[in-house]
Amino acid sequence: MFAGSFTALITPFRNNIFDETAFAQQIKAQVNAGITGIVPVGTTGESPTLSHEEHRRVIETAVSLARGTGMKVLGGTGSNSTDEAIELTAHAKASGADAVLLVNPYYNKPTQEGLFRHFRAIAERVDIPIVLYNIPGRTGVTMTVATMQRLTRQCKNIVAVKDAAGNLDLTSEAVGAGLTVLSGDDSLTVPMMAVGATGVVSVASNIVPETVVAMVKNAAAGNFKEARLIHHKLFALCRALFIETNPIPIKAAMQMVGRDTGELRLPLCELSDANRTALRNALLAAGLPLA
Repeated sequence: MFAGSFTALITPFRNNIFDETAFAQQIKAQVNAGITGIVPVGTTGESPTLSHEEHRRVIETAVSLARGTGMKVLGGTGSNSTDEAIELTAHAKASGADAVLLVNPYYNKPTQEGLFRHFRAIAERVDIPIVLYNIPGRTGVTMTVATMQRLTRQCKNIVAVKDAAGNLDLTSEAVGAGLTVLSGDDSLTVPMMAVGATGVVSVASNIVPETVVAMVKNAAAGNFKEARLIHHKLFALCRALFIETNPIPIKAAMQMVGRDTGELRLPLCELSDANRTALRNALLAAGLPLA
């Protein structure tokens, strides 16, 4: 289940309201591209600025739209409050999500023991497959491989980790320790799969899902010559999609190709003019037609 291409979906807004029509179109495009699964309300989905009601609605909508397509749904249900994470995770299970993605608690910076107890408490309360999400650039804390191993040994429903630490040594250590690892960095997917990662949770696949699917399938099959060619084709675009804080650039990119309004919620704001030009050039170089 935790191998292949998973798209970290944006949450589309129109006049500051969740745009279900655009969301449905987006998910249909993911299905048509052969994406393995979708991840609603993660970092890319602007989860910090969604109300609890909106958060639940986005997950329910994603599950409903993915039903019958063969595409998996991993609901983003992490929080820096353990009780809140348990509540959101229980809702995702009740809604029919296949699994959940749980980010390290942010701002309060727990110790490794605190991380262990946080994730164990959620795993014990809600029987659903859990993917840990290690992203120190967002959370200020890095979960060690030893802590992840301890969790997977004691909690059978903790089954994988999304690795966005940007550290290939950490990836190698995790894979060597027997953990299932998904890349959390588009520009590092092929290098990470070369050392044993099983796929990616991708931002770029919001806009180029077919290309990401092809890259991951080639890498998974050991055809790294072709995977590298696709990696280099996408590399400049992947870097441009992180030229400012995610999801600012991906929403701007989707607006440029006519697939989204580009609306964000404060404190995120629109891409700067200079970076907008750089992103536009990266889209053109990748062969994407602009609206």
